[in-house]
Amino acid sequence: MFRRLLTPRWLGALAIAVLYAVGAYHLGHWQYGRHEFKVERNALLDAHYRADPVPLTDVLSDRPVDRAADDWTRVSATGTYAGSQLLVRNRPNNSVFGYEVLAPLELADGRTVVVDRGWVANSERGAAVVPDVPQPPAGEVTVVGWVRPLETTQDKTLPTGQVASISLPDVEQAWGRDVLDGYVVLDTERTPDGTAAPRPDRLADPDRSLGPHQAYAFQWWMSMPVGLLLIWLGIRRELRDEDPDRPLKPKKVRIWDEEDY
Repeated sequence: MFRRLLTPRWLGALAIAVLYAVGAYHLGHWQYGRHEFKVERNALLDAHYRADPVPLTDVLSDRPVDRAADDWTRVSATGTYAGSQLLVRNRPNNSVFGYEVLAPLELADGRTVVVDRGWVANSERGAAVVPDVPQPPAGEVTVVGWVRPLETTQDKTLPTGQVASISLPDVEQAWGRDVLDGYVVLDTERTPDGTAAPRPDRLADPDRSLGPHQAYAFQWWMSMPVGLLLIWLGIRRELRDEDPDRPLKPKKVRIWDEEDY
């Protein structure tokens, strides 16, 4: 069998089997890395999502949000909504597509933070018609929410008042003002007398599922020897077809068989 493996045909098959095993090994590690990323994300959510809010300026600044340390940190801020709202197109919420609604909250120090006030469904008359959107409260308001990193711009030309992503260049261009490098997903907003104005629908809680990545990783790793097994079976069958009467391995002679002679 070993001599048959050294023929060009089976050496080529062996090379393919080894390449597959190496590829499966790395694909398994990639899937397991995705699994570990989601485990770390859930640990971060456990630490941040239900925690007492901290001042927004303790987390957000002119530098990007540190995903490993600050993502989903619960924060509070007091300011005034100053400017028109922006609609972020094609955003799902509980598996339904619509718009996320952004508003610029001007803080006491003059800086502006992007607040994602929630979600509205597409108009029943089609995507070309802008749906009705609850306006932010006038005057001073205190917001509580979660810090998220800004997104990458998609560099699309959209109608006035709409953006394709929650990105720094898109919102700054639309509002004509600088904003902090991060945004806040709204939990609550209240005026000084404690009332809450009408707002868009709350965004769904963050996805905490781990997905199938761990199972996929083990499937890739367990498939690594499949190519070698197929080669062994193929050579074994080829030898048997060439000489059906030839045993693939010498028959073991037992002691009691020798005594019969």
